[in-house]
Amino acid sequence: MTIDTCTGFSMAQANQDFSQVAKAAEEKGVAIIFKDHQPKFYVADIEKSGFPFELSEEEKIEIVAKRILKRYLPAFKELAK
Repeated sequence: MTIDTCTGFSMAQANQDFSQVAKAAEEKGVAIIFKDHQPKFYVADIEKSGFPFELSEEEKIEIVAKRILKRYLPAFKELAK
């Protein structure tokens, strides 16, 4: 993996000013946060770089189901009475 030095940040930098990390990811598509001089976290702008991994159909359904349940929980509780 080639890392652009403009998008690499130490853990201390990211902790002090995460908006700088987010801005770099937004401009370049990705930012890397280093811990102990090793790449530790990958921050990506999903709109630019896409989703970094594929989900199974079951995982997709679970995500959608959780969103629906969270959004309509009061209605579901009322219907359950």
